[in-house]
Amino acid sequence: MSEPVRILIVDDDESIRKVLTTILEEEGYMIDTAANGKEAIEKSNTNFYNLALIDIRLPDIEGIKLLTLMKDTVPKMVKIIITGYPTMQNAIEAVNKDADGYLLKPLNMENLLNTIRAHLKKQQEDKKYSEEKVAEFIESRARELGHSP
Repeated sequence: MSEPVRILIVDDDESIRKVLTTILEEEGYMIDTAANGKEAIEKSNTNFYNLALIDIRLPDIEGIKLLTLMKDTVPKMVKIIITGYPTMQNAIEAVNKDADGYLLKPLNMENLLNTIRAHLKKQQEDKKYSEEKVAEFIESRARELGHSP
């Protein structure tokens, strides 16, 4: 049995956090929420998340800045920016700061779910590939050590 996928929703709008939590829990994901950047950093320092949905405008920090801070705490976490204030500048900045996605509010739930599924599938494939490479290295190193004089 595989581990449940953990998602962190970072948005200062409580109604958005509640709606996303309900929808994503119905899909079988484990959900945690943060109302601001400080709370998101604290939670990502103590918990593992596969994915974070990050509002671009938070009361204490810009979502773009939070991307960088969260990359330091959980480098392999998928980070998707959600915004009701799309501009070419913040889209480019988000991509340059390693956002894995950029979605517009109001969110199209089917699009959101497809985006999440695609990124989680790639994350799982990358993890499996990494595990296989480590296993190959260990096996080859063990053979080398077993055949040394």
